[in-house]
Amino acid sequence: MAFTQDDVVRIERALAKGERIVRFADRTVEYRTVQELIQARDRMLMELAQTGPRRGRLVRLFHAGKGV
Repeated sequence: MAFTQDDVVRIERALAKGERIVRFADRTVEYRTVQELIQARDRMLMELAQTGPRRGRLVRLFHAGKGV
């Protein structure tokens, strides 16, 4: 499943409030422990880091003509 930064924010809000239930778009997940919630957040962050934004292509131009 592809995670978004919003999913991570939802988990972090639940952690801050001490909740174990997180609602994502069309489903609700209840974690058994806070540690399980932290592991899910870490897994999401790792996946986002691997599929994060990619740098654009770098194009360098070189001109070997006569100088002024």
